Amino acid sequence: MSRLRVEGVTVRFGEVTAVDDVTLSADPGVTGLIGPNGAGKTTLFDVISGLRKPSSGRVLLDDADITSKGPHQRSRLGVARTFQRLEVFGSLTVRENVVVALESRRRPAKLAAELLARVGIAEFADAQADTVPTGAARLLELARALATDPHLLLLDEPSSGLDRAETDAFGELLRQLSAEGRAVVLVEHDMDLVMGYCDHVHVLNLGQLLTSGTPSEIRSHEGVREAYLG
Repeated sequence: MSRLRVEGVTVRFGEVTAVDDVTLSADPGVTGLIGPNGAGKTTLFDVISGLRKPSSGRVLLDDADITSKGPHQRSRLGVARTFQRLEVFGSLTVRENVVVALESRRRPAKLAAELLARVGIAEFADAQADTVPTGAARLLELARALATDPHLLLLDEPSSGLDRAETDAFGELLRQLSAEGRAVVLVEHDMDLVMGYCDHVHVLNLGQLLTSGTPSEIRSHEGVREAYLG
């Protein structure tokens, strides 16, 4: 049983088809979703997270159809997401940003400290969120997503703003999260991260699923090289 399954999803904006009859799945582990700009990756994430209704098709979480459910309902079912455009409460401290996401949990301050340490930004706990480096803000978004203890974690360009060492540490964290039984799906342009840490990769091009496979299979796929990798 796949943790996530997308079946025949199409998204149209007027006469433009942004996602065209895409079917794919994600099991517990790390799954990459790659493709050129405009391939439909973020639009597909919007459908999976409930921010956009598909024109056709459906989304299943642990074999349950969640297509009609909104973002908050999906969050309660174990779906969490970060965004390509940073979404933090800039006037709050880094710690307060995570505590807000933990308000319904016992001992939120202690849990917030543990999450900040886990993602590697404990040093910024008392800093105002809009003053920290972009890489730290990305990791803050991850900490907030983890505050809901998700089964499915959707990460949109999570390595943006991270240097090479931080990206490698982030990749190891992804492996730890997946080892806990989570399905982690990332939209990512850093091919070293994708090829080094993903178990499976889906490639979108012009809104369609071009191919799926292991990182080594994706590297050797002629169509992927022509469309994206160069």
